[in-house]
Amino acid sequence: MKRLILASGSPRRAELLGILGVTFDVVSPDVDETRRPGEEPGRYVERLARAKAEVGAAPETVSLGADTVIVHDGRVLGKPGHPSEARSMLTALAGTTHHVLSGVAVAMLEGGRLVVDSLVESALVRFAAVTEDEIDAYIATGEPLDRAGAYAIQEKGALLVESIDGHPTTVIGLPLPATRRLLTRMGIETLV
Repeated sequence: MKRLILASGSPRRAELLGILGVTFDVVSPDVDETRRPGEEPGRYVERLARAKAEVGAAPETVSLGADTVIVHDGRVLGKPGHPSEARSMLTALAGTTHHVLSGVAVAMLEGGRLVVDSLVESALVRFAAVTEDEIDAYIATGEPLDRAGAYAIQEKGALLVESIDGHPTTVIGLPLPATRRLLTRMGIETLV
């Protein structure tokens, strides 16, 4: 039986992967997440997902990596470094629609060579027209500081979102239908 590693320090990704009914170990990969000049957002998240997955690749071990970005008006929004940056992001998102891209990759050493499979899923998110006071109240929760785009739909940030076109787990950071397909291709059986 193959071992599964989640190459991510994200508790949200671990929770989501657990839904698939698989047993896995968690390893936090040390990967440079700097975006390359002119790198298209989809290629960026897929490159990072692949790099993270490759860190844990070993014989009879499937390593799963993922990365997520918010794209608003052609600009990639990562995790805010401080409350004022979160405020700026949330103000820009208020009352508009943006894309969320999640790259997912699996990697394993097979016969001495690295085998990697990856894909990118997207979702379109419509943000509510929130007020400055609502943004400040949300920032005061501390939730936005560890989230791409400064919000989390699985927590209080759900109140800021009007609709999602795409799978909600894509927005959270690990698109489960796509992840399940990749794991199945690598010989990892899931609950469903």
